[in-house]
Formats: sequence, C-alpha cells, structure tokens
Amino acid sequence: MNSIQTDETEAFLAEVCWHYYVNELTQSDVARVMGVTRLRVNRALQEARAAGLVRVEIASPFVARLELQAELCRKLGVSEAICAPADPETHDYHGPVGAALAHWLEKGFREGAWKAVGLSWGLTLKTAIQRLPRMTVEGLEVVSMIGGTSQGGSFNAFGVASAMADKLGANYSLFSAPIYLSPGTDRATFLAEGAFQAHLARLQTLDLAVLVAGDVTERSFLVSMGLPTGVTPQDLLAAGAVGDVLGHFLDASGAEIAHPINGSAIGLDLEGLMRVPQRVLAAAGQHKVDVIIAACRRGLVQTLITDDVTARLMLEKLR
Repeated sequence: MNSIQTDETEAFLAEVCWHYYVNELTQSDVARVMGVTRLRVNRALQEARAAGLVRVEIASPFVARLELQAELCRKLGVSEAICAPADPETHDYHGPVGAALAHWLEKGFREGAWKAVGLSWGLTLKTAIQRLPRMTVEGLEVVSMIGGTSQGGSFNAFGVASAMADKLGANYSLFSAPIYLSPGTDRATFLAEGAFQAHLARLQTLDLAVLVAGDVTERSFLVSMGLPTGVTPQDLLAAGAVGDVLGHFLDASGAEIAHPINGSAIGLDLEGLMRVPQRVLAAAGQHKVDVIIAACRRGLVQTLITDDVTARLMLEKLR
C-alpha cells in the first residue's frame, strides 16, 4: 500500500471505507453514523483509493477480454480495440467479428454519427450487414471505396454497398470499375471520365471508412480471383507483402510494397484513407495477423475489431 499523504488517520479512512463498501451505506449515511460531513466522507473515499487502501477486483470472465483490448491499444497504437469471443477449436473468424462490427455500426447509426460511409468488401462485411437490423438513417450515403470483381457478387464491392444501403434505407454509390486496371492501361486517362471523377469526389467527403484486410494466400478472395493478369501471389510475397487494405499491398512495417499492382488499384488510396475522420478495421484469423499489425503500424486504423483468438496471436507476435 502507498503511504497515505492526508490529514486523516488510516483508521478513519478504513472505517469510512468499511461502512461504504462493506456495509453499503450511502455517503450521507456514513457521514451521519460517524458524525462528520458528507464532503469529508467523499474526500476520505478518494484518498483511500489513491493510497491503495481500497482495491477493486472484478470477478468476471469478461475481464480477460478487456485486458486483451487494452493491451492491443497499447501495442498497436489504436484508439479502440474490440475483441469478440471466438471458439478456438473451430475459429469461425468471420461470424464473431462480423457480429461485433454490426453492433458497433448500429450504435453509431442510431446516434447519427455519420452521413457518408465508405465500404471495402469481403465476407466479414457481408456477415456484419446480415446482422444489422433494418432502420432508416436519414441522409446517409453508402459509398464503395474500391472497384469490384465479376465474381463473389454477394460480398464484393457492389454487393456489400447495395446490401447495407437496403438495410439502412440509404442511398449508395458504386465505383463501377474493376479493382485493378489491366496492364498497360493509363490510370489518369481511365479515371478522367466524369462518373469516376464524381465518385472520387464523394470519397473525399467520407465520415467513416469500414475496412477489412486480406492476406497473400488463396484464402483471400482478392488473391484467388482478383489479381490482374500476370501478377501472382509469389510475386507479391517476393516484394515483401503481408496482405492488403483496399487492394494496396503492405509490407510488415505498413509501407506499400514496391510493385506495380499498387499503382493500378482503383479506389481510395491510402493517403486519402488517412484523411477520413473515422476508420474501423474488422479482421481476424491466424492468416491475417501480420496484415492487421501492418495496417495498424501504418496508422490506417483507429478502431480495431477482431476476436480474442486473433488478439492473443497478435500479442504473441508483438512480444
């Protein structure tokens, strides 16, 4: 216990605490029983806590997850971390994280926190949207932040944006372009079209960016179905890639790899992403540990939503 720097005796502080915490008297009742003022009781309680005379212990299984979340914030430099409980045996990393993201989004939508929400795409986002209750969010626009693919319709950029807008009674705007340009296509010329310019302008006014992350294996739909002609996962790994955010491949430090694929990505670039006021990343799975850490190191993430299995794996990696 710390030494008590107070005019009150330790015996007085202990008696106040006993009545308040053990006998569960109100501060007014403690003051009456001890024949002192309520202000003196209030100050005594504060001094006892500061001195370590009183310690609070929370006997709950949820405490371990709260500790995980706090440690993730410290180690990754994010403002908020949410760890959904997951089954370590089966580890369905889309379901728990999608549910946690849905709960987080629902709260913000009900509070009217955002008017323009940018979406990435993927199964985690699809799961989150399925979990969202139907509601009407006045004046909301859902904006696709990247181009799409011709496959994976229910969870590609087009599918998730329209599905979220339907759930929320909102308008939506799609980036009607492929996620990557074909080799040899001039990006500036391609994006000069008026519809693309209008969409790029919308991306500059986002209030929230909802992100996912992919690794560099066949588990990633982008890697298995969306890479441009002539680019292989081996090429990306050789360049140091650990995964992607918005189609931009990062190395372990969070820097974009030196590979032409990043220059051919269509959508919000990472510098533009950093200007979005609020950014949430929802991702989990052992195969995504490195890219989640990289995205946080780059400063792309303010709120991280993952599960407790992945959180422990990340913290082991960061030790």
